[in-house]
Amino acid sequence: MQSSIVRSFMSTPAPTELRVMVFPGGANLPLWVAEDKGFSSRAGIKLALTPTPNSVALVRALMSGEQHIALSAFDNVVAYQEGQGEVALDEAPDLFAFMAFSRGTLRLVVGPEVKSYAELRGKTLGVDAIATGYSMALVKLLQLGGLAPGDYALDSVGGTAMRAEALMQGKIAGTMITSPLELAPEAQGCRRLANAVDVLGPYQTIVGAARRSWAAAHRETLIAFIRANLEALEWLFEPANRAEAVVIYRKHLPNAPQAAAERAVAVLTGEREGFVRDGRLEREAMSTVLRIRSELGRPAKKLDDPAGYVDESYYRAAKSQR
Repeated sequence: MQSSIVRSFMSTPAPTELRVMVFPGGANLPLWVAEDKGFSSRAGIKLALTPTPNSVALVRALMSGEQHIALSAFDNVVAYQEGQGEVALDEAPDLFAFMAFSRGTLRLVVGPEVKSYAELRGKTLGVDAIATGYSMALVKLLQLGGLAPGDYALDSVGGTAMRAEALMQGKIAGTMITSPLELAPEAQGCRRLANAVDVLGPYQTIVGAARRSWAAAHRETLIAFIRANLEALEWLFEPANRAEAVVIYRKHLPNAPQAAAERAVAVLTGEREGFVRDGRLEREAMSTVLRIRSELGRPAKKLDDPAGYVDESYYRAAKSQR
């Protein structure tokens, strides 16, 4: 009996480590749940999460092979594939989105003293990168609010958490923030000038992204990652798991007060915006990103087909295995 147990233990393969680059913050809750609840290990993988300071570092890490997967704004995938990225890459990119993590959750948050778009005239607003991420959505909101590009300045501050901190310190007058990172600035008196979905329509925010070449060579590993995260997303939307989700949130963000963590989890599991329970990429939400980038991206291009930036075959395979 003992020898059979030993043989069984020794025959269990070690989990495959997946290097995943993320922007710091509560939007990584599905990944934390996948690890802490054992969904990843049951899928045969182990996640090694690496924070990124900005989208340029993220894309470069994917292209170099330093990172396997990234949680990124869908806009970053489109921008670099179309030659509209913040920086030139050493080789032609083959980036694609394979599942959705969140939609909506994008807010224009400004300092306490700003009460209207007009009061942003002559001010500096923070972005991750001038040409990518949520900067196009910001420019479009400002345009609809009556401001032309010359009426304000954009400063590359870094990822959302860094921009939220810069806003609270008064270093910038406003920025685009993805939930739940708007909660801290708003608690300190910062104002939400707009929810992107209210003005721009459905908007695809965070997606799982990778290189097509890496995915083709590691098909089963990517499918396992998707399967584990689909299980995590479904778990998060079960009301009976809410209290434990807050515990996991605070475990990974220990400085978050209990009330703030509860509010963050509630926002992220909202019906209209937040995590995508079934992980499905939404064509209408992706089309909004393409429409804005078609208008504002440079060099100018007409972009109207999300299919060119996604491959849902891995997602469908993961769904079929559950």
